[in-house]
Amino acid sequence: MPFQLNSPFQPSGDQPKAIDKLVANIQQGINRQTLLGVTGSGKTFTIANVIQKTQLPTLVISHNKTLAGQLYQEFKELFPNNKVSYFVSYYDYYQPEAYLPSSDTYIAKEVQINDLIDRLRLESASNLLSGNDNIIIASVSCIYNIGDPSEFANLTLDLKVGNKYPRRQLLESFISLFYLRSEIEFKRSTFRIRGENIEIWPSYTDSFLSLEFNNETLVKITQHHPLTAQEKIFDDYKLFPAKQYVTGNKNLPEVFENIRRDCAKQVEIFKKQNKILEAHRIEQRVEYDLEMLQETGYINGIENYSSYFDKNRKPGDPPYTLVDYFRHLWGDNFLTVIDESHVTVPQIGGMFGGDFARKTNLVDFGFRLPSAFDNRPLKFEEFNSRITKAIYVSATPSQYEINDSKNNIIEQIIRPTGLIDPQISVRSSKNQIPDLIEEIKKRVEKKERVLVTTLTKRMAEDLSAYLSDPEKTKTNFKVAYLHSDIVTLERSKILDDLRSGNYDVLVGINLLREGLDLPEVSLVAILDADQQGFLRSKSALIQIMGRASRHLDGQVILYADSVSDAMDGAIKEVNRRRKIQLKYNQDNNIIPQTVVKSIRPQIINEIVETRDRVSLLGEIDVSSLTPPQQLKYIKDLKKQMRILAADFNFEEAIKIRDKIKELEKI
Repeated sequence: MPFQLNSPFQPSGDQPKAIDKLVANIQQGINRQTLLGVTGSGKTFTIANVIQKTQLPTLVISHNKTLAGQLYQEFKELFPNNKVSYFVSYYDYYQPEAYLPSSDTYIAKEVQINDLIDRLRLESASNLLSGNDNIIIASVSCIYNIGDPSEFANLTLDLKVGNKYPRRQLLESFISLFYLRSEIEFKRSTFRIRGENIEIWPSYTDSFLSLEFNNETLVKITQHHPLTAQEKIFDDYKLFPAKQYVTGNKNLPEVFENIRRDCAKQVEIFKKQNKILEAHRIEQRVEYDLEMLQETGYINGIENYSSYFDKNRKPGDPPYTLVDYFRHLWGDNFLTVIDESHVTVPQIGGMFGGDFARKTNLVDFGFRLPSAFDNRPLKFEEFNSRITKAIYVSATPSQYEINDSKNNIIEQIIRPTGLIDPQISVRSSKNQIPDLIEEIKKRVEKKERVLVTTLTKRMAEDLSAYLSDPEKTKTNFKVAYLHSDIVTLERSKILDDLRSGNYDVLVGINLLREGLDLPEVSLVAILDADQQGFLRSKSALIQIMGRASRHLDGQVILYADSVSDAMDGAIKEVNRRRKIQLKYNQDNNIIPQTVVKSIRPQIINEIVETRDRVSLLGEIDVSSLTPPQQLKYIKDLKKQMRILAADFNFEEAIKIRDKIKELEKI
């Protein structure tokens, strides 16, 4: 169905002009343009209107998961009748395989996959193949290998009421789509038999299907939600694979022969270089992997052999990514929006280099075949050649975006609410904490919120602890801090807790910069503002200041002993924008109003145990448990580990993680 924008608001301020210009450029074949929109000017609403007017399937790329989650919620509200998906890295914890030659240390790959984000990734792929009305909000994980889209599209099963499905053939079809039969533990990616009927739980939904048969004729398809008991009846249903990565090359003997041939070449190269240890190491590793693959169908690190399994991919060819799904389905006729492009573009460009450097050591020292290089992110030029129609979105676009847009820069400085950029004051760093405490008190009395940014995680932790201590502050501030170690979905919860008043102050480093929609924040305090570098560059300072621009009384305090070039440039740019905004309000008799926004429901509503009731389970005698009880015990430990980590009790969380490793070995 077509995109249907659903909003009680009409474009206002600079939005109508920006929308018309962006749409006209797309229609005229101008494929690179930049939307320079100040914080709070409604850039997301502008892009939503562009999507509505152009009717183009759209990929929105964000540089961090927190912002991606916010964009996902916003677009779902704006397009409730269309397919809006969330595609980010599904790792709660990720330790890549690596080798450190200086200390002769091999680090095995270790991951912890978030099952819920995995479901959302699979939902993205299934949505893409189910219609043109697709908006996918993605992190830079969209440039990593997920398999050939044509192979994924071929592995689908059409279920239609009235058609005959021989029982054995149907069950084999489920298994070929990587669904497992499970009569006891029914969950995503499994199916079970109930007499003549079959229940199957698609890997990408919260609901399962009940298939009713009469002599192998499908007579009814019903979708059931396990918690709400809501039902929906279908006349036909397209079932997609239970895994994202599927292979078109099923000829294992041929694959094994190719791997062994390349292994022999690598062994010969090592021997010529007199690297006997490396030759022995790679020979052992490959033979072990192939034996495990033959017996179990899977090995840890199978992605390092992906080029052998991809039917249409040669060594050295770029991997298939989410971007290739768009190209496979719509050619060049889709839109790519790069949000906060001044950060996202360099992040995309830097992924390949880091991956290549890590794998070079693994290959050079005999831990992996050269085929490991083929499981990689896209190079920037490969990514750039795959997107045709692109809009860079940023309050502070870098020179690259400006040059690539060939000066097609659309400014959006006037906010629909009439709000102007915050006032800025520079204060000495001497006695900055007592001064900050007094400023926080003023905001807390008025039930407003405060953001404080530091330069390091340690500083953020220490300051958070200090501000939370009533003996030191002589008051009761509710303080939290936000950092990259907090799991993806928990970050959104912390931000919602700040907005709802569960916290007064949020201390952070780099996650409090771009895009966060926090209208209750009236004060942003920046410590060490004069320490020039990535975190205190001109664009970084402008972005951090922007967090206070959604409040009528927004104010920014820069604690510094001198005014750096970055500070001077940022202050001048903010004052330039204030001047334009004040004149517009005066000319149009506009009275600024603080943004009022309800707190959106979480992306996923998880039932989490009350933290006060968390009890350590480490005293249980594991040997006294049955195998099913041991599995449940491990699951409980993992839940407890996440809760402790969310409460910043990392020492106890690490102890539990180590215990889980021991149990899983058993």
